[in-house]
Amino acid sequence: MENVTMQTRNLSFLLSEAAGQRSRNAGTIASGAGKLAPGTVLGKVTASGEYIPSTAASVVGKEGAETAVAILAYGVDATDEAVEVAIIDRDAEAKLPMLSFDASVDDQTKTDAKVAQLDAVGIRVR
Repeated sequence: MENVTMQTRNLSFLLSEAAGQRSRNAGTIASGAGKLAPGTVLGKVTASGEYIPSTAASVVGKEGAETAVAILAYGVDATDEAVEVAIIDRDAEAKLPMLSFDASVDDQTKTDAKVAQLDAVGIRVR
């Protein structure tokens, strides 16, 4: 029998959210961001207003994305084109072990910084 790895399920990272759709918003994942799993921590590129995985430090051409401001609700493939998505951007609680971070967020200090940035926009990570 073939080994199968279960993928992260949509919204499985979410502990709670505000009533109605208050915690959710629409956003655009930038073309070239690749395949992103639900629970990916996102930053917003200042120049374009599009989202990419939030990097640990500023990247030329992607300024602004170093600050985490949202979490991707549903998995998406933005390898070849920008994709409209649902994001969690306020009044929510998320499970830390189920969040995905950019590869540059590679130690506890950087993870803690992302958690603090999310807390600043009203997303409590537990």
